Amino acid sequence: MKFEILDRDARSRAGRLTTKNGAFDTPAFMPVGTAGTVKALTPQQLQEAGAQVILANTYHLFLRPGTGVIGKFGSLHRFMGWGKPILTDSGGFQIFSLRGNARVGEEGVRFKSHWDGSSFVLSPEDVVDIQNALDSDIQMALDHFAPLPATRGQDEKALRLTSAWAARARERFSRTNRANSQFAIVQGGLHEDLRQRSLQELAAMDFEGYAIGGLSVGETPVEFQRVLRALAPELPGNKPRYLMGSGTPEDILFAVENGMDMFDCVLPSRNARNGTLFVSRGKVRIKNEKYKADARPLDEACGCYTCRNFSRAYLRHLFISREILSSILNTIHNIHFYLDFMAKIRYAIHSRRFGQFKESFLALYQQGE
Repeated sequence: MKFEILDRDARSRAGRLTTKNGAFDTPAFMPVGTAGTVKALTPQQLQEAGAQVILANTYHLFLRPGTGVIGKFGSLHRFMGWGKPILTDSGGFQIFSLRGNARVGEEGVRFKSHWDGSSFVLSPEDVVDIQNALDSDIQMALDHFAPLPATRGQDEKALRLTSAWAARARERFSRTNRANSQFAIVQGGLHEDLRQRSLQELAAMDFEGYAIGGLSVGETPVEFQRVLRALAPELPGNKPRYLMGSGTPEDILFAVENGMDMFDCVLPSRNARNGTLFVSRGKVRIKNEKYKADARPLDEACGCYTCRNFSRAYLRHLFISREILSSILNTIHNIHFYLDFMAKIRYAIHSRRFGQFKESFLALYQQGE
């Protein structure tokens, strides 16, 4: 992996990250393809929307179709027909989101499958092996974080496990001698000193990149900004910085302002299927009666296929009628909106005008429809 910082504007930075399956520009948003697909879109539609890199889910792909199936194709790229970079997460978020079916111990995590109830254990080494079978360009080391509200003791335990698992994952990954990259995930809850301790322990292991995990899981906006403002600029400056799971435009702008490079979130695709669409003036809830005969495009400032060809009235009709095309057209628009938003952020940084762009974007976006 090669990471270049091409321009800076205060703390914000624009760069390029090159992997064995291609390069992508940063700051980058990664559409989420949990099971090897971004729901409602073909790989061609993803590329036409401007996607340069996507995220897939290690845990879900391990369960279905399994690494044995994907391994026969040589890589997840070939299995799903996507020739550009893929980042795979570690399973740490599944420990959090499926915690009723997960038991954490020193050896790893004992899961009970949410599909058939079968039990299995995933160790840090297992997670590396699974991601090697997927042959993802960027692989996340297994991590753990405590659900909110958490005591300091719970956050310390999660931090200790994350560091111990990271060391084991790093050793396993290093022995595979592959042309992939491995990122570590900084934990520590809402405690700034624990976050700093986690960062120091992980930085000593010399990963190819570093992520901030355990945010956007129920903390207040004030807490989110406090932790991110203190931690983000302290991540190794010569390596990519990844904020996991945070996806509102406001959060992305704040994170870029503090030096983050990579983002992912299900928000644009999930909201699209639920009829909430992002536009330059905020959000459109397309089921609303006021759009029944609205002949305008969804967003007159957008050049996506949906906005070039269809009216709000038609999009509402599709959604109310529960047509499959509703999810397709809505997702095309929302993913395009996010990727175009990131392109504008990069341009603003290259132009040394990120602060002005942030202010003008938010002034319009927060007006609402």
